[in-house]
Amino acid sequence: MYSFRPNLIIGFHGCEAKDQQQILNNPKYFKKSQQNYDWLGHGMYFWENDPERARLWAEKKKKAGTLKEPAIIGAVIDLGYCLDMFSNKSIEIIKEAYKLLKSESEALKKPIPENIDHPKEKNGDKVLRELDCAVIQYAHSFFKKEGYKGFDSVRAAFIEGKEIYPNAGFNERTHIQICIINPNCIKGFFLEREINNNFPSV
Repeated sequence: MYSFRPNLIIGFHGCEAKDQQQILNNPKYFKKSQQNYDWLGHGMYFWENDPERARLWAEKKKKAGTLKEPAIIGAVIDLGYCLDMFSNKSIEIIKEAYKLLKSESEALKKPIPENIDHPKEKNGDKVLRELDCAVIQYAHSFFKKEGYKGFDSVRAAFIEGKEIYPNAGFNERTHIQICIINPNCIKGFFLEREINNNFPSV
């Protein structure tokens, strides 16, 4: 009953410059990630209300050689029926999905995926999240198999990076990430605007 979010939010997507233009010029374009290590399962990813994090991600991908010309694009998003990891209900769903996946894997004598550090970034952030991706995808499949309405989006906070000062409760790269599964949740795309200092910011 309370899994639908009544408000619109702003998200930012890091991408290639050519994809940015494709997204702007083709209303039906939907760039879905389907990597087995996607943090929130398969879908189109956005940094919630944080263009700088989207930009830093894209620039990091350029340094790694996986993006040629980094760019970002903003989106107005309706989360719809959301698997929101800020809610107890969603957490319980994922806990149960893990139990079912583990039980099924053991019965089939298949190893369960793991969350691991990137080989070049052994910092404990476990950025290759094959376990989390598998659990979330299992939850989607289970809901579909049982005839329930599928989730339109997934949303979660991630504590990432170094402490911002000794013994801090805050980390440098903490962020909220959104994975959009249903493209109809995206109400429109836009280019990031620069602030006009002649007027008060809102």
